[in-house]
Amino acid sequence: MSAFVELVRRDVGLAWREGGATGTVLAFYLIVVAVLPLGLGPDLKLLSRVAAGVLWVALLLSALLSVDRIFLNDKQDGTLEIMALGPLPLELVVAAKAFAHWLMTGIPLALLAPLLGLMLNLDGAGYGPLFATMIAGTPAVSFIGAIGAALTLGVNRGGLLLSLLILPLYVPVLIFGVSAVSASITGPAPFWPPFLILSAITLASLVLAPIAAAAALRLQL
Repeated sequence: MSAFVELVRRDVGLAWREGGATGTVLAFYLIVVAVLPLGLGPDLKLLSRVAAGVLWVALLLSALLSVDRIFLNDKQDGTLEIMALGPLPLELVVAAKAFAHWLMTGIPLALLAPLLGLMLNLDGAGYGPLFATMIAGTPAVSFIGAIGAALTLGVNRGGLLLSLLILPLYVPVLIFGVSAVSASITGPAPFWPPFLILSAITLASLVLAPIAAAAALRLQL
């Protein structure tokens, strides 16, 4: 467990020192949310209805910007091979790196989302559920993204291929995340069923994604 914690700390420290990746993700999130209302028009009621969906779609697109970096830097400098041969199982290596990605990407995006909700005239009843669903769903975004990052690790300029592989897997997270927020605002459906399904998807990704990504890494290495 100490090796797992140290690996998480290492990746968080590297991401913090680089700085640019998290800043780019947050800036992209802000730009997408700011531009979309220009296309939808000044209708505040329309913006309020689509706010949850816009915030979730923009979050998924923003997270994709940094998913490919989960393994890329370690592959380029040879560190990944050393980790694969180390005492920590490769599945736990993947889990640690995906968890570090969530800490540096998922949490900042979830914290920024309620502030951007003001730009979209999000109903006051939706801010708490929006933050709760994003905290519950963004771990799945990072862990599922790790699968795509592992599969495209050996592909030159594999960003487009990564998007094609991962975006369909993000659809359940998007559906139940938006459904939970919409239910808390408009009803009559309750908030908890879609939220619990979203949480179950996250728990399943925490278990299955490291296994799948580790198998893909073994093929790459």
